[in-house]
Amino acid sequence: MSAVAIEPGSARIHVVKQGPVSLSDSTRVRLTRRGRTVAVVLLLVLMLALLTVFGPHSAASGQAGTPVQTRIVEVGPGDTVWGIASDVAEPGQVRETVHQIEELNALSGPGVTVGQQIAVPVG
Repeated sequence: MSAVAIEPGSARIHVVKQGPVSLSDSTRVRLTRRGRTVAVVLLLVLMLALLTVFGPHSAASGQAGTPVQTRIVEVGPGDTVWGIASDVAEPGQVRETVHQIEELNALSGPGVTVGQQIAVPVG
């Protein structure tokens, strides 16, 4: 970068060449509170859009499922899905019954709470 300096009362022109320009604290771009808020909101919107596009999807079909006869069981203290399934399942079918109970009740895992009412297949 160069600068031109003209001395008053003289016809002389001085050209001053300077080295590389560094950004000082006064010339850096800074975000205001509003700018930071807008940046955070935009980041959250972007994350929400990505989760919507790439997140888990449910797939409903137009076909009716196989009807299953069920009964309602209230979970008591110390009860587990495995224990409830072993009470109603045929021998050797406990694992399949646990999976069926999770599907019938839309459980994300084998966790249940005391007092919760769950549908159990009639075996």
